[in-house]
Amino acid sequence: MNYLEGEILFLDKPYGWTSFDVVKRIRGELSRKLKCKKIKVGHAGTLDPLATGVMIVCTGKATKQIDNLQAGVKEYVATIALGATTPSFDLETEIDANYPTEHITIQLVEQTLPQFLGTISQIPPAYSACKVNGERAYQIARRGDQVNIKPKTLVIDTIELLKYSQQEITLRIVCSKGTYIRALARDIGIALGTGAHLTALRRTRVGQITDKECLSPSEMATLIKEKPVEMPQADNNQMQKTKPSI
Repeated sequence: MNYLEGEILFLDKPYGWTSFDVVKRIRGELSRKLKCKKIKVGHAGTLDPLATGVMIVCTGKATKQIDNLQAGVKEYVATIALGATTPSFDLETEIDANYPTEHITIQLVEQTLPQFLGTISQIPPAYSACKVNGERAYQIARRGDQVNIKPKTLVIDTIELLKYSQQEITLRIVCSKGTYIRALARDIGIALGTGAHLTALRRTRVGQITDKECLSPSEMATLIKEKPVEMPQADNNQMQKTKPSI
């Protein structure tokens, strides 16, 4: 392995971790392994802290491939609670309103989901990393200020109903880069004539990489510690001067 020249690592992000937490853990392990304080590490596609699953991490010169990697099609398994909404559209915030679900049948769900297939317009959540006038939307939302985000165009290739009840549905979703599954949960709730919010989300695929090929951060840390690496030819002081960090 040559982490400075560039490696692409496949990780399974744990629940509660931010995407930056994963990058920080890998960078720390590599710094200790290579005895190098500065090493370039980045990820190809953010996952919310309450989501799990496939996260691609690039090191060294492989970080130049991040744009191409995160452009790949994503697959998710999402659990959506019906009958209630939250400001963040997931469990990050408390329920702010309740709605009836007695009218929701499996037939209604199956008739409603196809309207979200193809090219659609979606307004990202206020609690998101989208920038509004140079500031992250979630920073504005957490202050209690109004967040105005422009709609984004994206593509939904597949929405498959895996489980159904009047209070909860589970979906398999295949979609393009930039899709907010939380926002999709919100919009599906509205289309069903109720409220909805995301209660669980797992990214099962990015491009051709599935969660079955991914290691946990702890497993990756063990691999880094135990697997032989190709050390840089330059001396350590020179390497620290020439290798920028992100």
